[in-house]
Amino acid sequence: MTEIVLFHSALELRPGVTAAANRLRAAGHTVHTPDYYDGEVFDDLDEGLRKCDALGYAEIARRAREAVAGLPAVLGFAGFSLGTVPAELLAAGRPGALGALLMHSAVPVEGFSEFGVGRWPAGVPVQVHYAAEDPWVEAEEVAALEATVRGAGAAFGEHTYPGSGHLFADPDLREFDRASSEAMWRRALAFLDRAGARS
Repeated sequence: MTEIVLFHSALELRPGVTAAANRLRAAGHTVHTPDYYDGEVFDDLDEGLRKCDALGYAEIARRAREAVAGLPAVLGFAGFSLGTVPAELLAAGRPGALGALLMHSAVPVEGFSEFGVGRWPAGVPVQVHYAAEDPWVEAEEVAALEATVRGAGAAFGEHTYPGSGHLFADPDLREFDRASSEAMWRRALAFLDRAGARS
């Protein structure tokens, strides 16, 4: 199975993140859930994003790297929404990455140039999940990431779901969509199994 680092969204380590980690553990994976928000949990996305702005992406990246410093080199990375930023950054810049599971967001590799990442590493697969009408996700950015990942000879999977709910896989939020969430987890678990087999 795969050892995974799962990064929370701008709402922090809500029960939905814990439930997701437990779901992955029940499937046989080892899961780490770093807290890069100082323990502050939010119910409102705008409040959570203000916390993000106060920290800044450079500090979030520093905390993410610090969180995995003592972990094995061979890891899979996953993230919800804002958490896809550190997940992608580490998958792209840390040797030994098995893959990146990106839920509710994706950033082109060019967005990581300030962190010393200029290209996607050869053979590291990516899977992206988001609602088709999610106003927080730009299809052009997903397409740009796909081109870079495929250009590095790695597999890329893009899965869209009905509606506009951003964190549709979080059972504690109003935008939760059970059918979409279950479909996402089936695909995500298969992706992680394949990634783990690479190790």
